[in-house]
Amino acid sequence: MIFNKDTAIKTAELLLQINAIKLNSKNPFTWASGWKSPIYCDNRVILSFPAIRNFIRDEFSKNIEKQFGKPDVIAGVATGAIGAGVLVAQELGLPFVYVRPEPKKHGRMNQVEGFLQKGQNVVVVEDLISTGKSSLLAVEALRNEGANVKGMAAIFTYGFPVAEENFKEAKVDLFTLSDYENLLDLAVTKEYITENEQDLLKDWRKNPAEWSVEI
Repeated sequence: MIFNKDTAIKTAELLLQINAIKLNSKNPFTWASGWKSPIYCDNRVILSFPAIRNFIRDEFSKNIEKQFGKPDVIAGVATGAIGAGVLVAQELGLPFVYVRPEPKKHGRMNQVEGFLQKGQNVVVVEDLISTGKSSLLAVEALRNEGANVKGMAAIFTYGFPVAEENFKEAKVDLFTLSDYENLLDLAVTKEYITENEQDLLKDWRKNPAEWSVEI
């Protein structure tokens, strides 16, 4: 997991400002997985704020080139990262494709939408990393099409150890603009949460599947 400290703090601050990330340890959110969580992240909100989406675009663009070299194609993971991926591709003057969670059931039955040639270097843009499984399914789909995946760039990661293991096993380098630890430090400094709430949020990440507000 690679990121610049200043960028991580700034990104976290912007996400909190526009409620793309919400923190609530007293009334936790329920994820699709059934996990109870004191944090909810919806980075699609970024697209509604021009100055912030431009910041994300610029940070992605310069850091993608720095970390992976300029690729041939930018790929976005559907649906959350399509918007951000298009912005990055436009900024870098590159073709764009996106990857569905699974192949279409009709027509050409594509999973990768857009024009992609075998052997092309691809960087994948993602909005959020939790366990990494859905993100890495996109990488697998691109590799099945003959792409050379140089790495993945995401806006935010929860930093779960299982995600690090999954990316390592898949041999995919991951770069993120911000992460959970920098978010919590900023949230305390800016008084979005108290230090006690920070402790609860740290406990959640240790074992999110079993966490409850009574901890």
